[in-house]
Amino acid sequence: MGFWKDFKDFLEEYKVMGLAIAFIMAVAANTLIQSLVNNIIMPLITPFIPGGAWQTAQAYLGPIVLSWGAFLGAVINFLVVALVIFILVKKIMKVEKK
Repeated sequence: MGFWKDFKDFLEEYKVMGLAIAFIMAVAANTLIQSLVNNIIMPLITPFIPGGAWQTAQAYLGPIVLSWGAFLGAVINFLVVALVIFILVKKIMKVEKK
């Protein structure tokens, strides 16, 4: 019985359930942001990309092929996630100061 009590105490002390919920919410938010980038932002940028398809935009350096279109999408996705985290942390820190 001591093991289960220790395990329960561990879960409560380190707030593992809250961490699990935050992780699930982060995965859902990332999916939403990825959809925003892939389906809204990148189609607006596509007319400025040579070839007209951002997913397959490539540059050739001799035998080396750089898939810069997919990388650009990943960079924009990262920037949107970083912006959302920045805004949330800024709000949380403002609330904690009051």
